[in-house]
Amino acid sequence: MPVDRDTMIEVTDVNKEYRRAGAIIHALVDVNLTIKSGDFVMIQGPTGCGKSTLLNVMSGLDLPDSGRIIFDGENIARAKEDRLSKLRRQKVGFVFQDYNLINTLTAMENIEALLWPTVLSSREIENRAIAALRDVGMLERKDHFPVEMSGGEKQRVALARAIVSKPRVIFGDEVTGNLDPESETMIMTLLKKINEEYETTMVIVTHRENVAKFGNVQVKMNKGKIVSVK
Repeated sequence: MPVDRDTMIEVTDVNKEYRRAGAIIHALVDVNLTIKSGDFVMIQGPTGCGKSTLLNVMSGLDLPDSGRIIFDGENIARAKEDRLSKLRRQKVGFVFQDYNLINTLTAMENIEALLWPTVLSSREIENRAIAALRDVGMLERKDHFPVEMSGGEKQRVALARAIVSKPRVIFGDEVTGNLDPESETMIMTLLKKINEEYETTMVIVTHRENVAKFGNVQVKMNKGKIVSVK
């Protein structure tokens, strides 16, 4: 029998609209989705189908216009920004296509910066950053700046930054979009390893079929709607 796992995220009847140049864009239309703890979810679909919008409202980066989003037992659909900020800091890790590293900081400093402000000691912050860099195979580059790294290396540092706070969920938006095929495979293999070893729930947006195969749940979207979940 399959293992019964807790629900990590439950999206119910969620809608989101934007206004652009006087036109209304229906980014999300009556979206329903359940993500179990430990799932590796790949959200696919054409450009403009609502993938990134769905990721943003599930992670607390944006609010839906209507509907419910239960994140780890808490309805965040109408939460205030201070509560959403706390949730993101404590339970969420992010990995983006353009890495979002601070160019004036070393790899180590980029990771440590995510833990401030904190009740952790300086030694504990350092130890966590070292462990995260070791997990992604970048410990030997800890004193290097982003300009000294390849795209794949930058994304591995970004992944280390995402896991350093030991989040419940990692959200990724086109995390391999700027990478060559070899680096793409390396990043997705690392994400799969973290998912399996730490039981971290993964929710990754992609338009690439070869990337989507790494997930155990395949969500396909079109025109703001979920058209299939496998």
